[in-house]
This record gives sequence, C-alpha cells and structure tokens, in this order.
Amino acid sequence: MAAVSAMGSLAGANPASAAQPAKRAAAAAAQNDKAWFAFVGTYTPHGLGIHRFRVDRATGKLDALDPVQGIENPSALVIDKTQRFLFSTSEVKNYNGTTNGSVSSYAIEAGTGALHPVSTVNSQGAGPVYLSLHPNGRYLLVANYNSGSVAVLPVGEDGTLRDAVSMQAPQAPAGAGHAAEGVPGSFAISDHDGPHAHTIVPSPDGRFAISTDLGVDRTYLWKFDETSGALAPNEPAFVAASAGAGPRHVAFHPNGRWLYEVTEEASTLVAYGYDAQHGTLTQMQSVSTLPPGYQGTSFASEIMLSHDARFIYVANRLHDTIAQFGIGANGQVHWIGETPTGGDYPRVIRFDPSGRFLYSLNQRSDHIAIFSADKASGKLRFTGNYVAVGSPSDIAFAAV
Repeated sequence: MAAVSAMGSLAGANPASAAQPAKRAAAAAAQNDKAWFAFVGTYTPHGLGIHRFRVDRATGKLDALDPVQGIENPSALVIDKTQRFLFSTSEVKNYNGTTNGSVSSYAIEAGTGALHPVSTVNSQGAGPVYLSLHPNGRYLLVANYNSGSVAVLPVGEDGTLRDAVSMQAPQAPAGAGHAAEGVPGSFAISDHDGPHAHTIVPSPDGRFAISTDLGVDRTYLWKFDETSGALAPNEPAFVAASAGAGPRHVAFHPNGRWLYEVTEEASTLVAYGYDAQHGTLTQMQSVSTLPPGYQGTSFASEIMLSHDARFIYVANRLHDTIAQFGIGANGQVHWIGETPTGGDYPRVIRFDPSGRFLYSLNQRSDHIAIFSADKASGKLRFTGNYVAVGSPSDIAFAAV
C-alpha cells in the first residue's frame, strides 16, 4: 500500500489509501455549513460528567454549554462516522450490582449538540477506559482496564447498544516492575500486578483488532468476525514489549502498512510494520518520547497522527510536554522537538476536525490547552487559549 515520501506525499499508493487525505478534506468541506461541537469526558465528581462546547473554527476556542450530568467517570468517548451518536464509558466497578463498568450511547441533536440518552449496557469488565468503532459501524470495541478484558458490543442503526457478543480476557504473568528501556532515574512503575487492557482498535479493513495490555507488557492480535462480532486469538496471539514497558495506546497509519504504539512506563514510541493480510506486527524501531539527556520519571499517555499522516505527536505526563516526530518514507520516525503542555499531566491529546488545532487535556490542572499545528513543520504553537474543565480525560468532535 502507500508509502510516505520524505516530502510527505503519497507514493505508490493504491486508490483506497491515496484517497484518505482527499476524503478527509471533502468531509471537512461538507461540514463548513454545520456547527462544530466538542464533548469532553471527565473523572467525576471533580468533573461534572460530559462537558459540551461550541467550537470556534477560526481560533479553536471552546465556548461552554450545559454539561451532561448523571454519568460517573465518562473517561473515554467516541463518535460514530455519521456523527449522530456519541458513546461513552463509565469507568466504574459497580454497574447494576456487578463488578463491571458500563458503556452508554447518546443521540446528538443537530444544530445544538445536545445529548439525549439512548442506551446503557455492561462493559463486560471492570474499569472501561477505551472505545473504538469498527469500520462497518455495527460494533463498538471496549477495553476494560481493571479486569484486563476486551469486549465487542453490537450497535443498532438507532444507536442502541446491545449486550456483548464477544469477550476476551487473556491471562499472562505480570510484567516487570521497572521498565528496562526507561530513562535514567525513572520511577515510572504502575499496575504491573496482572492484566490491564488499555486499548483496542480495529484494523483499517476490519478483519483484525489490536489491543494492548499494560500490566503484562503485551500487544494482542485478534481475528475479527465481521458477521458475528467475535474476537479470536490470531497466530501469533501477541507481540511482547520490552520488560516493564507498559504498552498503552496505538494508532494505525492510514496507508495500512504501519502501526505506532506508545508505552507508558518506558516512555517509548514503537514503530511496527503491519501485515494486513495476516494481521501481524513486526517491530521496526523504538525511540524515547523524551528529549535527549532527560532523566527522571515520566509517563507517556497518548499518541496522535497529524491529518496528513506526516507527523506523530506523543503526550508525556510529569514531563508535561507534547513530543513531535516526523514519519520517514520507510515508516520510521525522527525527533522534531517538544512543546510544553501549559499544564499538568496531559492525559489525552486530540486534533479538531480540520487538523489545525490540537487540544491537550491536562488532567491535574483541570483545563484544556489549545495549540495550533504548523502543517509544514509539524511544530506546535500555544494559542494562548485555555478552557477550564475538572479532570478532563477525553475529547470528541462532531459537526451537526
């Protein structure tokens, strides 16, 4: 499939992969006559629930609207491709008399961005922390951190969630308490006491899924049955991370040939070659997300690709920076620089629908800092704009 040249153009691309940026641009153009809204998940009670904002497309500023209350710890959000429905975790361990969490769906009201409850179901595990939608739109994938399980929830055409059709909870020995690849002086140790699923995402073609387990230092590879929604272990079933690294989040390159992973304890960015036919990974590179010479503790948290897929951004907690990397023609990355987040403990970073503005959710500072992204260099510049949100944990955008 497509390869990205040193200048960032798509070379040797098949029509599907080459069309990705064009499709995104066309979709953005179609949204110009619609209002943009941002939805921010939080940890309650410090946060009020799902906070709602109207987005100023020219400046990236967020203007607060009434929040949606009554949901506990809506820590992860995702919006379907029709932008009619929002899905949210409730990161708890006591849903409806069980030891599990839950996932809820909401209808997004056109013109106002108001959220109307549709359904709530068991997440099939404790502490759900991540959601993703299958490309066919019929399944929602959820990672449950505390129980180490991943599950598949069917989605109806009206946004109604149904009970899980598949759940996997692979067992493995706990990972090392200290990251072998950690920077000097690091005391980054967290939850290497058993399985802790942190992410699950479908492959671009929907035939496979990738999940990470921070607690056992594994990236799991799954076969995905698009008819039934069933997950089954692939062959091989996992890729082992370096000892104590703590695989956290992943992102596919739109060319379908590369996958990038950020590790929490080691604070590394790992580049993999992805075999789309077999759903397997081959490590190409592992680099630090921290600047040369850094010593001390930091926890990498999030990874994002720029809309044109020429750059990668990684958030570092405690170091409180956003590292910027360029992507070479072979899929490997190179350091560009770093930008302070303007706050404490950036849990999530996200681009707005245009790709012009990047939002850093600084969890311990109780705010979101807004940056502009230079499309030529990949560098970030603080816009001077903040918005106050208690314990922000995720942000999703819709044009309705």
